[in-house]
This record gives sequence, C-alpha cells and structure tokens, in this order.
Amino acid sequence: MRFWDASAIVPLLVDEEITKTAEKLYREDPHLCVSWTTLLECTSAVVRREREDLLDPASVELALGRLRALAERWEEVLPTDDLRTDALRLLRVHPLRVADSFQLASAFALGRGRPGRFPFVCADRRLSDAAAREGFLVIPVVPRTR
Repeated sequence: MRFWDASAIVPLLVDEEITKTAEKLYREDPHLCVSWTTLLECTSAVVRREREDLLDPASVELALGRLRALAERWEEVLPTDDLRTDALRLLRVHPLRVADSFQLASAFALGRGRPGRFPFVCADRRLSDAAAREGFLVIPVVPRTR
C-alpha cells in the first residue's frame, strides 16, 4: 500500500504528460490510501480544467466516473484533532498550502507517525520535498524518459 497525494491521482483521471507513469505505479500497487480531502481536490482539478476549456463536458464526466470508481476502492484517512495539529505544524515548517498540509498530515496518520512505513506518491515538487524532509520515501510521478 502507498499513500497517494491528489496530484498523483489526477493523471489517472485526465490525460497528462505523467499519466503513463501514474498508471504504471497504480498497476504495481492498486491499493491506494488517500487523505479525506482527496475526493474534493481531484474533483476541483477536473472541473477547473472544464472551466479553462481544457476538457469538454463528456471528458469531465468520464474523469469524474473514474474518480468515483477509484474512491469506491481506496482507503481514506479521516480527519481528527491530531491530524489537524500535524497539519498546523507542517504549515509552520514547510512552504505548503493548506490542502498539501492535510495530505502530508494524513500520510503521517496512516503510518502512525512513522513516515517510513508507507511510500508517498506525489506529482507536486513542493509537497514531495516536504515529505522527503519529513522522512517519507517519496515516489515522484514524473514524465517517463523516452
């Protein structure tokens, strides 16, 4: 099992330069664990693409259908007071946005405070850097070399 940040899940939903890499990682280990915020973040990413005319309505529905299918199978870290406390600490220590602090705090909760227990799959450089500094084995989702 790996913890997947929303940035690594979005390429499973819509075609991006890193989609093939994300799909390969997913095939290797399809047991996803995610933050309770992931469904919201991924939905936001998809509909933002529609508002920016990067996706047509049919593609949006397809992407949201994929998201629903993934959400039915993934394990979700739910919010707790401890998770919020960890997210607050992470905001003070790293240059993260709120959603990213929840993602990283959720990964901590999954590993019960031991970052080495589960790899952290991420396509966001800033969040990947913070996770690595916190002791996670980060699996970066980057474009495949040709």
